[in-house]
Amino acid sequence: MKYFSLNKKLTVNFLAGSVLAATAMAAPHAVAHEAAAERIKQLEQSLQAIQVELQRMKSESAQAAQKVKSIEQATTQTEQKINSLEERKAALVERVDPITQRIGSDITEKTRMLHFRGGFAHMMNHRDGVSIQSQVSPVGAQDQSDKQGWYVGAGIDWGLTRDMWGLLPKTTVFAELMFEYKQFGAHVLGNGAVGNAPSMLAGGAVNPINVTVSQFTVSASPKIKFFEGSKIRPWLIPAGLAVHVMSPPSESITVLVPGVQFGAGVDYNIWKDFFVGVEGRYQLTAGRTDGVNLSGMTAGGYVGIGF
Repeated sequence: MKYFSLNKKLTVNFLAGSVLAATAMAAPHAVAHEAAAERIKQLEQSLQAIQVELQRMKSESAQAAQKVKSIEQATTQTEQKINSLEERKAALVERVDPITQRIGSDITEKTRMLHFRGGFAHMMNHRDGVSIQSQVSPVGAQDQSDKQGWYVGAGIDWGLTRDMWGLLPKTTVFAELMFEYKQFGAHVLGNGAVGNAPSMLAGGAVNPINVTVSQFTVSASPKIKFFEGSKIRPWLIPAGLAVHVMSPPSESITVLVPGVQFGAGVDYNIWKDFFVGVEGRYQLTAGRTDGVNLSGMTAGGYVGIGF
């Protein structure tokens, strides 16, 4: 019995020791598990905080990108406005100082020109005047001048617009004021009533005097010149007002006849502000005025000086 009790006691002691050892060994594992769980929880919180911060930074980055895009658009608009202002400035400079503006290396564009003209003149009808041929007093010499003659004249072109008021670029419109003298004969025999010395109406013998048949014209016309900046510039006059002074006068002592002028020509810049050109003009009057029709044409050349 004593031996059995001793074995039982030893067994109980062994079991108790084993339980204590197992408990002692399990306690650190439980503590470590709790610490790991707490650490994982902290890491999850940190990750969530990082995600929140990343989301905030992403939102701020999108806002910054939008601001940069807005700044770029504003910069582009500002550059466009600056370019527009520079173009307007250049246009203003061109208009403010057109006199000295140089289009090319040796071409100077002027807005005014003084030109001297001369050439061939032609009447469409024979002249019928008091001192030449008379239907009122058909006595003595009844001569007529030739239809062919010559002319000299001068004029001035005054610039109005360099682009035809915005309709056509490099197309200048000038206002031309021009006058010319035409002669169709200097030794035309006058009639016996007036152009005879003494007049045959007073009983004089046939002694006709020489009569000069001439015409003076003053006109104001718009002149359109093309190809500004080029050495060769064609031009035309679509229609202008012309007033003619005839000599000798008509049998009704009429000396002034209004009409319409048409013309075309071309300028050539020979050097600096000096030009030469050729032209043709047609003068149209409304039929006969007291028996005289002054319609005719001229063709010739001219020399111009820009200023």
